[in-house]
Amino acid sequence: MKKLIIAASCALALAVGSVQARDWSEIRIAFDVPYEPFEYLTPEGELTGFEVELAEAMCKELEAKCHFVIQAWDGMIPGLLARRFDAIMSSMSITPERAQRVLFSEPYYNTPAAWFAKTSVDIDVTSREAMQGKRVGVQRGTTMDTYVTENLTGVTTIRRYTTAEDMVLDLEGQRLDLVFVDFPVGDQALLSREGYHVVGEPVQLGEGVGVAMRPRDRDLAEKINAALDKLKNDGTYDAIMKKYFSYDIKI
Repeated sequence: MKKLIIAASCALALAVGSVQARDWSEIRIAFDVPYEPFEYLTPEGELTGFEVELAEAMCKELEAKCHFVIQAWDGMIPGLLARRFDAIMSSMSITPERAQRVLFSEPYYNTPAAWFAKTSVDIDVTSREAMQGKRVGVQRGTTMDTYVTENLTGVTTIRRYTTAEDMVLDLEGQRLDLVFVDFPVGDQALLSREGYHVVGEPVQLGEGVGVAMRPRDRDLAEKINAALDKLKNDGTYDAIMKKYFSYDIKI
């Protein structure tokens, strides 16, 4: 009888495993828009950007039909776990806290965060005394948000935004003194015009950026890691990177 129970249990496990197995011929990938130059909409409404083009190349390598989903940043991990999409490829830094909830691919780029402000603002951002009372902006739920919360709570007025675009608008309108964002985002949004500069030195946060997936989808992670590795080695990654950056972000 015991043997029969064991055999039945094994058969059930195999059946469940076969139901759960997927060939990943279709993959839904989420992006937070706008987050230029990584992902944004053209004036014609077309989704593009460094990560979007990299995702397109990755899907081609996987021979998968990919569906791109636009998702607000603060709903990214909940949406993934609720199965509204299968992967997040939207500048999500790998951190120990996030790794408890999602499965990350190997990192595919790494850029520092930086403080940006109008050129009239020139302070020591490492000094709590100098930062006293300053109004600082961060995008909600990012590693920049975590850094500012841990280091400047009670010192500065922290304002959190759903999109980097809204944060930049408030800096322009002088409703903020500084913003703390991914360096390429600030470079694209602010340094491309007069009147803005980087304050202090860039700050390296996290372990790089990876594709986030559900913990159970290890087979998808293996496929994505292999595809990204191929793109890094055959020159495809570099060709896409050079369209958006004048410096190397590959890791």
